[in-house]
Amino acid sequence: MADNVTVSTGADVPSAPKVSVIMPAYNTAALIGEALDSVSAQTYTNFETIVINDGSPDTAELEKALDPYRRQIVYIVQDNRRAAGARNTGIRHARGEYLAFLDSDDWWSPENLATQMTFLEENPSVDMVYADAGFFAGSSCPGQTYMEACPSKGPVTFESIVVEDTQSCISCTVARKQIIVKAGLFDESLPRCDDYDMWLRVAHCGGKIAYHHAVLGRIRMGRPGSLGLSDLRMIEAAAQILTKIEKTLPLSPETRSLVQRRIARHHAFYDKLMAKEYLAKGDYDRAIMSLTRANAFLKSPKLTLTLLGLKVAPSLLRARMLKRQKS
Repeated sequence: MADNVTVSTGADVPSAPKVSVIMPAYNTAALIGEALDSVSAQTYTNFETIVINDGSPDTAELEKALDPYRRQIVYIVQDNRRAAGARNTGIRHARGEYLAFLDSDDWWSPENLATQMTFLEENPSVDMVYADAGFFAGSSCPGQTYMEACPSKGPVTFESIVVEDTQSCISCTVARKQIIVKAGLFDESLPRCDDYDMWLRVAHCGGKIAYHHAVLGRIRMGRPGSLGLSDLRMIEAAAQILTKIEKTLPLSPETRSLVQRRIARHHAFYDKLMAKEYLAKGDYDRAIMSLTRANAFLKSPKLTLTLLGLKVAPSLLRARMLKRQKS
């Protein structure tokens, strides 16, 4: 456990909760009250709420926002260890048999915990369940739910998580604490997508994961300053995680081949997006190199034509791209 951690427990926190709600907080003083109000409104009541101040630069404002809730929460202050480190601190202090994750800028419907706990109690072989969520106004996916933007189809397996056929929303996820501990907790070396890495390891160590399509919360996607804002960074993070997984987990030859191909695909899409960045800046040589690497994997007729355009009339191609971006 990290040094410089202080813990204060509110007088109204239950002594033996069934569920521990894990809520990292970093630069969300203006939003955390809405998240905590949604927790307080739960129809299921046997839970504790653990708020982890992850060395937030807005601590004064955050603690002012937390004042009305201090009797109902466990409040932990630590040096900054990013989202994974904050979640791990919360897990280590959690007394519940189950962990429910909620980011401090997201929101739960009143029936979230009741629905998830009923599902887990009716399906004792399931170690983790996740539900659907809507988006707050101003998100990058207007008019969709999370599962419409990031579908889950078929059973959840290690392989389905690798290829993103099943994608979970962490703020609508409840898991048995023992499976998260068995999988090794969240990887604190990862700057983003630590939940994706966690679910891969949960599935690999034998954890059974399920989902349903009830919309039980709202999440923010594309909030300025939040993780996940950049497609480039998300693709880069996914490739980094799969590379780590490929090196550290004992995989069958077939599964290893699948992971390696997925890594190559991520690299190709990264190069494709970087080519657009270079083209927008007028750096045609780098645009050509990036697009050539991308097309070596993707083998796309459209990219082949774009490459030809880059070599023959790069200025015209750039002008057309910028015009499309403005329209």
